Amino acid sequence: MTDKDTHLQKNSRSQKNSRLQKDSRSRNEQMLNDPVERIIPKLAGPTILSMLITSIYNMADTFFVSQLGTSASGAVGIVYSAMALIQAFSFMIGMGAGNNISRLLGTGEEEEAKKYASVAWFTGFALGCVVSVLGMTSLKPIVMLLGSTETIAPYAMAYARYIFLAAPFMMCSFIMNNLLRFQGLAVYSMVGITTGGILNMVLDPILIFGLGMGTMGAGVATGFSQFVSFCILLFMCNTHKDAIRITPRNYRPSLQIYGRILYTGAPSLARQGIASISSVMLNSIAGTYGDAAVAAMSIVSRFTMFINSVVIGFGQGFQPVCAFNFGAKKYDRVKRSFWFCVKIATITLLVLCAVSLLFSGHIVALFRRDDAEVIAIGTFALRAQLITMPLWGYYIMCNMFSQSIGYGFRASIISCARQGLFLIPVLAVLPRFFGLRGLQLAQPVSDVLAFLLAFVLASGILRELDRK
Repeated sequence: MTDKDTHLQKNSRSQKNSRLQKDSRSRNEQMLNDPVERIIPKLAGPTILSMLITSIYNMADTFFVSQLGTSASGAVGIVYSAMALIQAFSFMIGMGAGNNISRLLGTGEEEEAKKYASVAWFTGFALGCVVSVLGMTSLKPIVMLLGSTETIAPYAMAYARYIFLAAPFMMCSFIMNNLLRFQGLAVYSMVGITTGGILNMVLDPILIFGLGMGTMGAGVATGFSQFVSFCILLFMCNTHKDAIRITPRNYRPSLQIYGRILYTGAPSLARQGIASISSVMLNSIAGTYGDAAVAAMSIVSRFTMFINSVVIGFGQGFQPVCAFNFGAKKYDRVKRSFWFCVKIATITLLVLCAVSLLFSGHIVALFRRDDAEVIAIGTFALRAQLITMPLWGYYIMCNMFSQSIGYGFRASIISCARQGLFLIPVLAVLPRFFGLRGLQLAQPVSDVLAFLLAFVLASGILRELDRK
């Protein structure tokens, strides 16, 4: 190689580094200076779409499997508890690392941010392998532990086998999704999640009915779609110039890095881990009223999560803005972002819930038209939940707000409240006194109590920001 070639290579690398620094500065400037009313919707748009697609393909699994029978329909709700637990650990790592990455980028410490990204990815893949081995070797005990009845168990096992097989790819997909979001690159994460979701919806009817695979077909479709999302997201992270690369070279774990990831990500683990536990408890109690109750509550859960995905997606657009500005000590901007998101989320939920209330019976019937018992149980439960759902706007934003600015303990309490701190004891009490009606009312009662707790804790954090 001549001196001229060496000089040209160095000049090319210098120009590339200059462009990367310019892109990074431009992104940081937007986070710190653009009007929050413009930058948050811009970041939230792709995440809302990703969340909607994810919810739609979850509903698609429920819809197509439900055509096989009431017991098969219940299997989706059973396996979802396991998927929620996998997601809980993924979000703990992804959001824990992502929050730290966002704050580090806000203070200009890009090299440190690279360590967090690689540590999160490789840790998630290793943990996913452990989950996969445990799930595949203990399939029947696990589905029974998740609240399955004997009649639902064969369908649940056929579905869960491929979910556990795909666990490493599923975990890394969720982690990369969060890493990209917290860098302000939500469009990249949207491409991976959306492509996998659409593929899942296309494969479901082909495998379930066309190839006669039944619930196993739904599991294969979900597992394969998660692998495709994994490949796309890894490609996005490692080929796009403005994204932090995932490389073994940057995998430099330390107790400090793991400590910060765990502290910041604990609210996500608490929220979704407790949600998984309460879901198991709900399935177990519903099972005492028959497979129709399990199927009905599963259908209601999928539909309310579909509505809630809009708010969660909007909140995920808020989180990087919140973390960036908190790292830059722009506390007034943090507060303005929070109240803007609360207002938009609450109005959105009011509209969606009002429309859904009008068609609640038809919504449940879409899944199990031939089972009057499922429709009756599901319709009442759905109407009860829709009445309290507008409270979720404030509750979810309080959780994301406190987590994004590093108030890990209070964020963990808020995140545990709705589906753990309150729902578990409510589930233990209401069905005992009111039977099936108590089961149907458990989540709405828990929602009201969680809202009140979030209001108290978030008010304290806002007062602290005022003093700063």
